[in-house]
Amino acid sequence: MSATMTTIVHDTTEAVCLSSEYNLYLKPIAKMTVSVALPQLKLPGKSISNWEVMERVKAMVAPEQFSALRISKSTMDFIRFEGEVENRTVVKSLLSRLDGKSIKLSGFTDVLKVRAVENKVDFPTRHDWDSFFRDAKDMNETLPGERPDTIHMEGIPCRWFSKKDSPFPDRPSEEVLIAVFETFGKVRNVDIPMLDPYREEMLDKNFNTFSFGGHLNFEAYVQYQEYGGFTKAMDTLRSMKLMLKGDDGKAVACNIKVAFDTNKHLSELTLKRRGLERLKLQELERQREEQKRREKEEEERRKDEERKQKEHEEEEKERRKEERIRKRDQKLREKEEKKNMKKVRRQQEEEQKKLQMKIAMEERRLLLAQRNLESIRLIAELLARAKVRHAHNQGSSLRTSRRSGAEKIVSGRIKNNFGTRVKIKIPC
Repeated sequence: MSATMTTIVHDTTEAVCLSSEYNLYLKPIAKMTVSVALPQLKLPGKSISNWEVMERVKAMVAPEQFSALRISKSTMDFIRFEGEVENRTVVKSLLSRLDGKSIKLSGFTDVLKVRAVENKVDFPTRHDWDSFFRDAKDMNETLPGERPDTIHMEGIPCRWFSKKDSPFPDRPSEEVLIAVFETFGKVRNVDIPMLDPYREEMLDKNFNTFSFGGHLNFEAYVQYQEYGGFTKAMDTLRSMKLMLKGDDGKAVACNIKVAFDTNKHLSELTLKRRGLERLKLQELERQREEQKRREKEEEERRKDEERKQKEHEEEEKERRKEERIRKRDQKLREKEEKKNMKKVRRQQEEEQKKLQMKIAMEERRLLLAQRNLESIRLIAELLARAKVRHAHNQGSSLRTSRRSGAEKIVSGRIKNNFGTRVKIKIPC
């Protein structure tokens, strides 16, 4: 639904109160159609300015003025304007100033003829709805919603029907709608399709459902309990626009489209069908939400497993890294230990070798000393034996000479294994 154009109202004298609580009024629609016949253009390239013609039309009604004037159709033969004034009382005055008059444009010899008539409002009459429900084959006038009891309105500004101090000023309220339209009679039921989030899915018709900040106006159905309330509402709304007067006294108005419902929108059967459809859609929505919840849980579970798997892989990677470092350190320690052990062993071997060499040298010294001692003892024994033998075999004369010779021999230096000479003196 497109946004409804609102216009500023300067004169509110003709407005009638619809709801004083919500500052809503009804203001008569005063529209007219102005047609300007165009002359035949004889010179090529020459044209007539629509804007200039519009300004001439505005000048013709001075000092009165249009509250709105727009071009509804433009051809080579005529320009048609749709004009609106604030008060219906000035319509006849404007028609007298326009209808049958002519406009003279500079540069053109021919004058432009002007015709003006008051617009007939396209609004259903009592005959229209009575004949419709009487002739309809699928309607039962004894049932609500299948008889002339429901009005259908479009282009109502959302903010004008929102609750006071509502946190959602762009959201219309069914309670406000009932309060306003019970002016004409007791309301049985109302419906604002845009407030139903399931409406677009429910029906083939594309209702504009409510979305925050999404729409400026709405459509509504109001069903009256009595036929009198319906007819009073329709008769009152005919040729009227809706007006809102602010607390500061300023007023704005907009056109709304009003018709009687022909689609059993608020009949018991339709309400029941919409209720069942709503339940089905709610169940489908619940299932979708449940599916989304399961998918979300599954996604979270999958992410959690991936996270745990990643953590496990990181831990395993860290463990392998630590194991590699530990093995490397162990190998280094073992290598160092082997190196140290080898060094210690080598040192021990060297020390053992030195000790063995020292022991061997000491043993050799001892052995050589023993041998020298034995040699000395042996020589002494030999000399002693020789001396005894010599004493027995020779006489005293010879004993002296031999003894001196023996002393010379024995007194010679004996070199031992240590590189020293031992001088042995044999006593006489």
